[in-house]
Amino acid sequence: MIWEQGAIDVIPPKVNRKLPAEFDPEIYRERNKIERFFGRLKSSFRRIATQYEKTSRNVLSMIKLASVRLWIEFYESAA
Repeated sequence: MIWEQGAIDVIPPKVNRKLPAEFDPEIYRERNKIERFFGRLKSSFRRIATQYEKTSRNVLSMIKLASVRLWIEFYESAA
């Protein structure tokens, strides 16, 4: 079902796998960045991790606000 939608392997296969699946290391790096970002978002903002918001619009708004706050913290520390 997922393969039919055009999904590709992103996580590298285990080294002991007899028939290793190919993956793209560039996509894996980008996926890792996104996962670390959401991990940081969840650890820093409890409201997003527990999803207090009821509508998808409000959830997206909270994610955007938290993202801007994280970006400002990163930008200020880098400057």
